[in-house]
Amino acid sequence: MSYKEEVHGDVYVLSLKGKLMGGSETAEVHDRIKQLSQVGVKRVVLDLGGVKWMNSSGLGALMSSMTTMKNGGGDLRLSSVAEKVESLLIITQLLKIFKTYENVDSAVKSYHEA
Repeated sequence: MSYKEEVHGDVYVLSLKGKLMGGSETAEVHDRIKQLSQVGVKRVVLDLGGVKWMNSSGLGALMSSMTTMKNGGGDLRLSSVAEKVESLLIITQLLKIFKTYENVDSAVKSYHEA
């Protein structure tokens, strides 16, 4: 798995690609979220458009990332969630916790609406 990072104003976007199945790649994503939180970033979008599957370790990394952002006074939102990943979020009822958006632009824009 790999990721690329972009900044849209005051929103950091991490676009993930591959499978979120645990291991060093999953830890790398959460470590980056921790680094962003530590330097005062408050708004992060995880673009999951390139993630075709994740297991419980991947879900754990998403939850840890969300917790890290919330504890730092920030927020984390998901965009472009693939159908298989979305069904996993529905089954685990995590879809109630994460704010999800159709694409990166709408997720970024959501931070600047009411």
